[in-house]
Amino acid sequence: QRIYCMTENELATIAVDISFKIHKTLRPGLLESVYESAFAYELTKRGIAFTRQQGIVAYYEEEILDVGFRADIIMENKLIVELKSVERLEKVHHKTVLTYLRLAKMKLGLLINFNVELIKEGIHRKILGQLT
Repeated sequence: QRIYCMTENELATIAVDISFKIHKTLRPGLLESVYESAFAYELTKRGIAFTRQQGIVAYYEEEILDVGFRADIIMENKLIVELKSVERLEKVHHKTVLTYLRLAKMKLGLLINFNVELIKEGIHRKILGQLT
């Protein structure tokens, strides 16, 4: 059992390391769900708390809106990791991560597209607010 709490940036570093390992092993061209399963496996192996496909609640005034937002992976309730396997990321993919951050009241997210030649080109940091 860990007592030390990792920062968003420390979690992001681990997520990037995991992404490099997965991309090197599985290569581009698989379904997003395959990369998500591999990512979850790596987090479990490293003893990092996470949730998969966690619902993100949206409110309008006092009303909860059932809109079906789901974050692919949330690491230690601090970092949202949205995984893609697409020819190219669209503006909506970037906006979705920022929306999830705002609704979940988190500061940092990663948008990772595995369908690229070099994984470093597929990793995008999304920041909402000040990081500690």
